[in-house]
Amino acid sequence: MDIRGIDHIELYVGDARQAAFYFGTAVGFTLLGQGGPETGLVGQRSLLLGQADIRMVLTTGLTADHPASGYVTRHGDGIAVVAVEVGDAAGAYAELVARGATPVTPPRTWTGADAEVVTAEVGGFGDVLHRLVERRGDRADFLPGAIEATPAGGTDERLLAEIDHLAVCVPPGQLDDTVAHYERVFGFAQIFEEHIEVAGQAMNSKVVQDASGRVTLVLLEPDAGRRPGQIDAFLTEHHGAGVQHLGLRTDDIVGAVGALGARGVRFAGTPAAYYDTLEQRVGKVDAPLDRLRDLSILVDADHGGQLLQIFTESMHVRRTLFLELIERRGARTFGSGNIRALYEAKERELAVAGATPAVAAGTARGAGA
Repeated sequence: MDIRGIDHIELYVGDARQAAFYFGTAVGFTLLGQGGPETGLVGQRSLLLGQADIRMVLTTGLTADHPASGYVTRHGDGIAVVAVEVGDAAGAYAELVARGATPVTPPRTWTGADAEVVTAEVGGFGDVLHRLVERRGDRADFLPGAIEATPAGGTDERLLAEIDHLAVCVPPGQLDDTVAHYERVFGFAQIFEEHIEVAGQAMNSKVVQDASGRVTLVLLEPDAGRRPGQIDAFLTEHHGAGVQHLGLRTDDIVGAVGALGARGVRFAGTPAAYYDTLEQRVGKVDAPLDRLRDLSILVDADHGGQLLQIFTESMHVRRTLFLELIERRGARTFGSGNIRALYEAKERELAVAGATPAVAAGTARGAGA
């Protein structure tokens, strides 16, 4: 199967227009198109947003029996579809189902004057689907006949460049089976694994990636033998497996964080003392340490180079889905410092927010780890 990268993601949300306002005003996305019953999207309203190479669809169910309505009731707003571009959607669908994937939506062709798009869907993890997308002709015509382009408005600032990875939480005991499923069915390869312990809590992480290197899933499982932590909190509030955060690559993290912060995006804080020994841990950093400290940007390193990263606070009432901004300076893998930084940053947010009473006492003790 010829996977060429992530085509788009689709979020099921309670109010697509409200969500689009946040992603547009605060995160810099541009409205590119919309569709609904008048365009043949029965029982739903969908808005297409874009920024650089990132495409995001926000969908709200208009009827109680629409899948988006059920998803939001169970999980709250979240990523429900991870779409990948393939060379032959019908062939890929048949191949995946033969390998054991759950069939959801058989191949369908969407035809316009200048483009043709073939889509099909199979099950992924939890209630998240994978959409297979084959594109021919004008790529700007996102879904011919169903998503109508909107007049260009605003400016494309390109603060963010592309989707770097998705981090997925699975219940205890499901990590190995999930990895095996992606290896056997989708042809992914495991490229990294790590066991992380922080303040009496622990999690296991394995990273799987497709052959193109453009679709990366960071799979996270709580260690049931340790004190409950932020992975357990996500699984409780989300009611099962799902995407915990979306990693978005930027070419200038200092500029992006400064711009998004000025627009109201809230980022997880980092203790000032973290920066006192930063260059002793990761080497010389080509960025002003005072600026990194002011913005709470984290730095890690692996055999390929450095990466700079920061995590937003969740914008959702359940404190589930959040974003990561990441600038890669040669680093390609997910080292222990990278994963630990995520774990500890999220623990600090939960400690301050008091989002999950069952783990509040423990996270408070581990906030400064």
